[in-house]
Amino acid sequence: MSTSMESPLVLVPRREQKPSWLKVKAPGSPTYVRLKRIMDDLLLNTVCEDAHCPNIGECWHHGTATFMILGDVCTRACGYCAVAHGRPAGLDTDEPVRVAQAVGQMKLRYVVITSVDRDDLPDGGASIFAATITEIRKRLPSCRIEVLIPDFQGKEAPLGTVLEAGPDILNHNTETVPRLYRMARPGGRYPRALELLDRARTIAPQIPTKSGLMVGLGEEWDEVIATLADLRSVGCGILTLGQYLSPSATHLPVVRYYHPEEFDMLKTTALSMGFGHVESGPLVRSSYHAHEQADAYDESTWPTNA
Repeated sequence: MSTSMESPLVLVPRREQKPSWLKVKAPGSPTYVRLKRIMDDLLLNTVCEDAHCPNIGECWHHGTATFMILGDVCTRACGYCAVAHGRPAGLDTDEPVRVAQAVGQMKLRYVVITSVDRDDLPDGGASIFAATITEIRKRLPSCRIEVLIPDFQGKEAPLGTVLEAGPDILNHNTETVPRLYRMARPGGRYPRALELLDRARTIAPQIPTKSGLMVGLGEEWDEVIATLADLRSVGCGILTLGQYLSPSATHLPVVRYYHPEEFDMLKTTALSMGFGHVESGPLVRSSYHAHEQADAYDESTWPTNA
């Protein structure tokens, strides 16, 4: 892989120790413990736990969490993802109320709602996303809401359902470059991801769109840059770039670790393309510092939620 400046390449034998910049403290602060108790009491899932996010200690300590609705079993089996896959349980129609109760108890200023893929449902779970947004608005109108949605198998109607509920930001992660989709994301389609973001801007131009990429799966530098250009071509305004970390020996391996300097280079390149805000670093995940990403993007774009 070639870059425009000299930077350390950290190639990764399967079980080699992670570089120092990927080490984080184990969670356990009083705020973390309080949030975990609320989640457990209300029988809620978080992508922070299910996806083994390395930032769980930091984010929960600061009172920020990403709720994962529609259960904890995904209908797809992506090679990079730690979330369980298989046949999901039935639809839990009370879940939006419980999520809203948790948001209210924690008095959150900003919340991220995501989900497993539910290809077994006619609308992919869009109605539950919409109901969750509505219930949060009832209890805590000042809370900003970001949704990180699946691709709904390319269907336009479910996307419209979510957008009509009025999230403040709509996020759909591209995850990787097109060449690696068949390997990493066999249930997804790269053109479908771009189409979703493009449709969202057409249906609800007042709602900023966001996407994220993992690096370290074997992509080439030029492929990453081309993917960023594709995202800008469909109006994506907020971008996250982070290092892929393999959840287990049965998941896709890390091909190499990117150095922090390379993440800085990618951020500079993305900003030059016109992204409104870019969060780029080894430990960055889609919801990492999400409220700060939104504030930095453009406060004036926010709709008023009374």
